[in-house]
Amino acid sequence: MLPHALTLHSGIYIFAGEFAAAEALGHEAHEVSAAIGVPDVAYTRLILAGWRGRQAETPKLIEADVREAIARGEGRTIGASDYAAAVLYNGLGRYADALAPAKRSSEHPEELVFATWGLFELIEAATRSGKPDLAARALSQLSDATRASGTDWALGVEAYARALLSENEVAEDLYRDSIDRLARTRARAWLARAHLVYGEWLRRERRPLDAREQLRTAHEMLAGMGAEAFAERARRELQAAGESTRKRTVQTLGDLTAQEAQIARLARDGLSNPKIGAQLFISPRTVQYHLHKVFSKLDIGSRNQLEAALASDDDGSERRLRS
Repeated sequence: MLPHALTLHSGIYIFAGEFAAAEALGHEAHEVSAAIGVPDVAYTRLILAGWRGRQAETPKLIEADVREAIARGEGRTIGASDYAAAVLYNGLGRYADALAPAKRSSEHPEELVFATWGLFELIEAATRSGKPDLAARALSQLSDATRASGTDWALGVEAYARALLSENEVAEDLYRDSIDRLARTRARAWLARAHLVYGEWLRRERRPLDAREQLRTAHEMLAGMGAEAFAERARRELQAAGESTRKRTVQTLGDLTAQEAQIARLARDGLSNPKIGAQLFISPRTVQYHLHKVFSKLDIGSRNQLEAALASDDDGSERRLRS
């Protein structure tokens, strides 16, 4: 059960916009699966690649993981792959390309996870592709789930989806309601997208000053969390609204790998090399090897300096969650 628990935990971090933490948990799930000899749970790397907008990487991951999933008769990975593709293409603004995977990922509502998320991507892809009837049907299905849940996250997502299908004052009220609700949750990635679509709508309503405010917020949030395709979409919209902005990419601390980041945080928290190795299913010698690489990348000389080196990353994430 541990790989599945770690994967579900990582999904929360993805929607909170904490991609590095999600990647570390996904890597740990991979290591546990390898150690106990079970198939890898690939959802984290697939969904992260989609949210990060990795245009070259995501299709290759999808092809490989779907091939393995079909071979072992495991359907959820296929749903995750379609969901990841839908997110990728919506982020890139390639809405027609997002339609097919979004439809496939939402075809089995009894699955409850990727099927529900796929409905949301289908609504955005369909409305932007001139298919309002398809979007309306998907919204009807989505609202069954969001109304049953009743949380600010669920109702904020529903308001976002309804706004895409609405016009004039009704649309604006729904966009504002979506942002208000999502701002009360940890779902920062969804909040950032709500600011983005509201800004896009305001620009098309010929309200450039209001649009720039929303798009600026969206761009800062999305670039900060590493959602590169969505951030670039926001940047293009900002330029169209009359504001110049530089293209940004997220730089991780010292370009640490997922395993190096996980080891660095565990060492910072006071765990010894044997304890870190036991938790990550690697030897203490391997832990020491990775720590040497961490020290080199962060330009530090000992464990005592990890607290300061990692503080800006962790504290920034916490501030974003509290704000």
